[in-house]
Amino acid sequence: MEPPSLRERTRLAVRQQLLDAALALFVKHGYEETTVDEIAAAAGMSKRSFFRYFGSKEDVILGKHERLGDQFVEALEARPPDEPLWTSLRRMFDDVVDYMTDPVQAAAAGELQRVINGSASLRAAYLDRMLGNQSRIADAARARSHKAGKPWEDADPAPLALVGSAFACLTAAHASVAASGGPLHEALDQAMAAVGSLA
Repeated sequence: MEPPSLRERTRLAVRQQLLDAALALFVKHGYEETTVDEIAAAAGMSKRSFFRYFGSKEDVILGKHERLGDQFVEALEARPPDEPLWTSLRRMFDDVVDYMTDPVQAAAAGELQRVINGSASLRAAYLDRMLGNQSRIADAARARSHKAGKPWEDADPAPLALVGSAFACLTAAHASVAASGGPLHEALDQAMAAVGSLA
């Protein structure tokens, strides 16, 4: 995989600058109370420049969840085709687990999630995007199974049920770590092993 170009690195840096400015304002004033003009000003740019990087204020917070969906699909597609799907779904979360294990990144993600949870409209949009990501991952699981010669029927709910269960395990692992500490990867392994044992 080729490293990102200078132009792409610059674009990502500006997007991160806008995200940092927006998050600070959302934490201080609230999501609904913060305007695009204020975010742009805090980042030292114009409103017009803001819209070169984000389509809306909502995209600043939730845009990364769509990119995360891309990463999950790519991670699943990279797993060995004969590997059990449940194992592949666990490995699909490896990059997220690594990210959340870093204290600085975990703290920033926690602030972001608190902003999302503090706004009814933002939380609804977040849940909608997460469901969309799960549907895309289930489609990738169907395609993977088809290539392995074990296709699911189109109406079979199993792929989406398995993907949804894997995400529920990730949520449970986060809750466990928040309540009692311990490594996220161990909590996730424990949660997924518990659900997997019921299959």
